[in-house]
Amino acid sequence: MKFEEYYNSIIDCLKKVMDTQQGNILKAASIITNSILDGGSLYVFGATHAEIITEELIYRAGGLMLVNPIFAPDLVTNVRPISNTSKIENLSGYAEIMISGTDLSDKDVLIVHSVSGRNIVPVETAMECKKIGAKLIVLTNLSFSKKVKSRHPSGKKLFEINPEVVIDNCGVVGDASVSIKGIDQKVGSTSSVIGCFIANSIIIEVVQNLIDSEITPPVFTSANLDNGNELNKKMIEEYKDRIKYL
Repeated sequence: MKFEEYYNSIIDCLKKVMDTQQGNILKAASIITNSILDGGSLYVFGATHAEIITEELIYRAGGLMLVNPIFAPDLVTNVRPISNTSKIENLSGYAEIMISGTDLSDKDVLIVHSVSGRNIVPVETAMECKKIGAKLIVLTNLSFSKKVKSRHPSGKKLFEINPEVVIDNCGVVGDASVSIKGIDQKVGSTSSVIGCFIANSIIIEVVQNLIDSEITPPVFTSANLDNGNELNKKMIEEYKDRIKYL
């Protein structure tokens, strides 16, 4: 069974994350916790498939309400033709316009997710974050990123934009992980699975930190539970000034 190789590659990446990235995950959670205690929020951005972790973190059971998505309408996977997203992700100036349409402030934290970390929009999104004075957390694949050239005029890649934390997803170069005889290209990407694990791990630690600070964390209850909508409505009302997507 070829999918068993995929299972093993995912487990291998997870083990590497647990062995090497625990400190970075905890540091990221601490930064986000301090931001929330100071009245700030968490913002998350990724282009195309990197955007999947943004969707993972918002408006769902067990999710922290104070996670605000940055959805760029030209950089999501429902764009047709989807090949246009590759061109737009390397359009200089796009990130400035995108960030100017948000409420990102110096009280907030921004996670930028890019597997290769080489494209212009993620790099410039990180630059805009630093201009504003928000804290920057980068989620990337360092082995991949270090083997490719930046497409940004500065020559810098995402992990080089002076982030507070860089979290490595510990994936392989090129992302796909399973070799199949008869085709040169590997199949089965690891970045979405590992990225969602890392992102949820950060949120879990943030929630624990808030509890330790004697703050009731604003966490979504499943709307499919009988009392879910009522509980969510009450919590949303309390934090409505920091929830920007409802």
